[in-house]
Amino acid sequence: MIIAEKTKVVEVVPYDPEWKVAFNRIKEHLFSCVGNLIIEIEHVGSTSIEGLAAKPIIDLDLVMDSYEILPQIIERLQQHGYEHQGNLGIEGREAFQRRHADEFMKYHLYVCPKDGKGYLEHIAFRDYLRSNVTARQAYAEVKQRLAEQYRYDIDAYCEGKTAFVTSILSKAMK
Repeated sequence: MIIAEKTKVVEVVPYDPEWKVAFNRIKEHLFSCVGNLIIEIEHVGSTSIEGLAAKPIIDLDLVMDSYEILPQIIERLQQHGYEHQGNLGIEGREAFQRRHADEFMKYHLYVCPKDGKGYLEHIAFRDYLRSNVTARQAYAEVKQRLAEQYRYDIDAYCEGKTAFVTSILSKAMK
């Protein structure tokens, strides 16, 4: 069983406009690999929200029409040096990891169906925080506090964010 590489030190840094540039570079590369098999590539996660402090890791969702196309996507990504890791316990989101270093900043790659819960939540959460300054600032404070408290425990850091994320999703998914 393949397990995603775990973050060893939790570091939340101020928003960096270069994250958009990095995302676009990775997106261009991925489109060259699987562009004809997918609908879109979305920048999700904290680095996609202007002004939000984040761990400097780009999260990307490759959006597919349905799971029927997934075997072709897996095969194509494997040809380009990516290893399929399964859903890592999150339904509706397939994770991939690069088998060797590349020229891009660190990133997490997911393949999601267009109507999948994981994808819809990623977009709803991102868009809510993009449009709500108060919620964005509150989330930044939660992340900074947890990063200091759980600097060497990524699982506790992620668990600590759950209540906040759930509260935002309950508003954003209406």
